[in-house]
Amino acid sequence: MAVQPFPSDWHVALVLVPHPDDPEYGVGAAVAKWTSTGKTVHYALASRGEVGIAGMAPEEAGPLREGEQRQSAAIVGVDDVQFWDFPDGNIRNTPELRAKIAETIVALHPDVVITLYSGPSWAPGAPNQRDHIEFAHAVAAAYDGLADPPAWLFENGPDPTHCEVVDGYTEVAVNSLAAHEVYLSVLDPETPVIEQARKQVEMSTPPIPGLGGRTVGFILKRPT
Repeated sequence: MAVQPFPSDWHVALVLVPHPDDPEYGVGAAVAKWTSTGKTVHYALASRGEVGIAGMAPEEAGPLREGEQRQSAAIVGVDDVQFWDFPDGNIRNTPELRAKIAETIVALHPDVVITLYSGPSWAPGAPNQRDHIEFAHAVAAAYDGLADPPAWLFENGPDPTHCEVVDGYTEVAVNSLAAHEVYLSVLDPETPVIEQARKQVEMSTPPIPGLGGRTVGFILKRPT
């Protein structure tokens, strides 16, 4: 089946991810486009990414990464960013996590829920993180348990069913990812942060034949 354009007849989206920088590594350009057209996007993160900076104590890294995430979100027009304090590096598909996801969906009442990829690998030799897999499965389970679920549930990942064309928004996405300055500078000290960000955004916004220019890809999970 041909890749379809991402739905446009919605007003509120909820992006659910386990860690800071997860939105920026995938959907930042799409979020920038949506907020620029008046749509509302909320972010909710299971953790503060407190074990994500090598050599930095969790009690220092957590607040730092929260601050970088809030700055990053603001660049693409997202003002509401929640952190739930599940343990970074040990996020599992538990009843507690599913309950928090469901509670947040009910409270915000979005039209569309977006999470990250639940598959075992992004490509040959590129395994997915266990936190990502467990979290995405928890989102699907929470969604399925709702009496009145949102209209759509999407994952951001390979082999998309739907794409958002993001020409004109990739540079905003680069700046948003580059706001994770300390995280990226420790992750790859040899490469300038802006170069790391630009490379990642280019990788995550491939052109799709027939849809125009650069795109962000989404996999429709519900309804199917």
